[in-house]
Amino acid sequence: MLVYDGFKADFLQSVEQDTIAQEIEKNIYEKMHRRTARNEFRAWENSMEYMYKVLNDHEIPMDAGIAIEYNIPRTSKRVDFLISGYGEKKKANVVLIELKQWDEIRAVPGVDGLVETYTGNAMRQVVHPSYQAWSYAELIMDYNQSVREENISLLPCAYLHNYRRKTADPLDEMQYQVYLEDAPAFTRGQVDRLRSFIKKGITCGDQEKIIYRIEYGKIRPSKSLQDSIDKMLAGNREFIMLDEQKVVYEEILRTARRSAADCKKRVIIVQGGPGTGKSVVAINLLAQLTKEDQVCQYVSKNSAPRNVYEKKLKGSLRKSSIDNLFSGSGSFTEAKENMLDTILADEAHRLNAKSGMFHNLGENQIGEIIHAAKCSVFFIDESQRVTLQDIGSVDEIKKWAMLENAEVREMELTSQFRCNGSDGYLAWLDNTLEIRETANPDMKEIDYDIRIVESPFEMQHLIIERNRSSRNRARILAGYCWNWLKEGVNDPEVHDIKIGDFEISWNLKNTTTFAIDEDSINEAGCIHTSQGLEFDYVGVIIGDDMRYEDGKVITDFTKRARTDQSLKGIKKLYRENPENAKEIADEIIKNTYRTLMTRGMKGCYVYCTDPKLADHLRECLGRKK
Repeated sequence: MLVYDGFKADFLQSVEQDTIAQEIEKNIYEKMHRRTARNEFRAWENSMEYMYKVLNDHEIPMDAGIAIEYNIPRTSKRVDFLISGYGEKKKANVVLIELKQWDEIRAVPGVDGLVETYTGNAMRQVVHPSYQAWSYAELIMDYNQSVREENISLLPCAYLHNYRRKTADPLDEMQYQVYLEDAPAFTRGQVDRLRSFIKKGITCGDQEKIIYRIEYGKIRPSKSLQDSIDKMLAGNREFIMLDEQKVVYEEILRTARRSAADCKKRVIIVQGGPGTGKSVVAINLLAQLTKEDQVCQYVSKNSAPRNVYEKKLKGSLRKSSIDNLFSGSGSFTEAKENMLDTILADEAHRLNAKSGMFHNLGENQIGEIIHAAKCSVFFIDESQRVTLQDIGSVDEIKKWAMLENAEVREMELTSQFRCNGSDGYLAWLDNTLEIRETANPDMKEIDYDIRIVESPFEMQHLIIERNRSSRNRARILAGYCWNWLKEGVNDPEVHDIKIGDFEISWNLKNTTTFAIDEDSINEAGCIHTSQGLEFDYVGVIIGDDMRYEDGKVITDFTKRARTDQSLKGIKKLYRENPENAKEIADEIIKNTYRTLMTRGMKGCYVYCTDPKLADHLRECLGRKK
């Protein structure tokens, strides 16, 4: 979808008459039924003045095509500015320009393609503008058949018109060079360089013909993308499906094919506890459906599993269009109906109502996912709700499926390979944490290495040893009872967690793949960097938010760190309804520790800051101190 399109001459005239922002605003309302925020309106006015300056060159043809806010079909991604025309030998070319208002940038060492800048009233990690421009070009190339068949060249770049570049600038750090080579970044004072870039590709106007061919091109995955993901998946043994995983996979595959053929909405709910292989099934479906020409995405609220699976599929490649197969759950607030063939929503219990940085976008992520896809698959474990914002439940999915007139199918995966193939540990854990009563009061005859240790040093020693023997598949995890120190988010020498003489850092923010980075063994992960992922062994630190008092396992939300957002709003709720607040917080805190203690497939070593809780856990194991 094109929010604005015309010739270069039309664009220049609109800017000269100060109407360009109003035209964009009017088109957005007419085409998308969305009101424009004042700051967004001012951003257009500012950026379009700069693009006027760039295009005010007689060597750039007046009948070159111009498009603003091009919504890439079947995605929520938008390219800020496009210029189309012909180059040498009448070669069809389109220049893609990502426009940025930024005036400050910091490099993020150790993370592929991310920088820090001031946005949303705070310094935040976002993708490097060259990475963004390059990835949008790859997305169009991978899915737009007209671009491939008509040999249209896409020339991506970024223009940071407010940013003053300096010698040894963070924008140009060595880690970003691979993206800068394919999508150069131009900054304040570099109008001539940007003009030269445009003029290399566009010497003759096309009267918008090329942009329209892209706009109305057939959408289907490229053969190179299909071959790429198929090859990468085949090389990962951990994605091999077992027994009923294969049964569920085949049924979902059959249903997704039916929906693609008859365009009837279908919703599949797959329930499964820890270790049942929900993500294994989801990734295999992503590969096969993409191979069958479906436009398909793996979606999750939590970025940790997306980042890990992307990296595993890409292998050592720094650049890969594999990235475009993964998406956050808030990407569909403005999605058109049946925009995608199939959406695979992993960790569906973590879905939220509102989306966006300030939770002010959209209506309901479940409803938006169902609306956006012909077939939507929700992989869910209701016992893993770990924040106040988590709304994912079977009933909620059914409610929105009914509103979208979708056919619903329920399936289940049972524990197969976590905890050495036994549900016994999971049942014991539920009973011990007093989540629900089960027939497993102890761990006798259950083959799982669970230990309650005397000190955090003992737990750390065990995990380091297991990490060596299991080839980097052991991690330390902790409840969120220690503040994440701002000065130490990228510094392994700053230790957030301190228990007596024991000190350790929270997982560093200069990486998005804590679960598989080799140095992560020296850090402690939290619920947000481990949920949805699996290890062979985990060491879990239970903080003061869960204790044993008067013969009961009790929780205390006041002991959570102030930097924890999981229980944001609980104090207000407590003032309004104390009993309800305590009940909700109790469920979330116990679910958090249940989730942490079920990340290890072979073993879990637990240290409790409360000695009485440690004694209780040992007693429930049927073991003495």
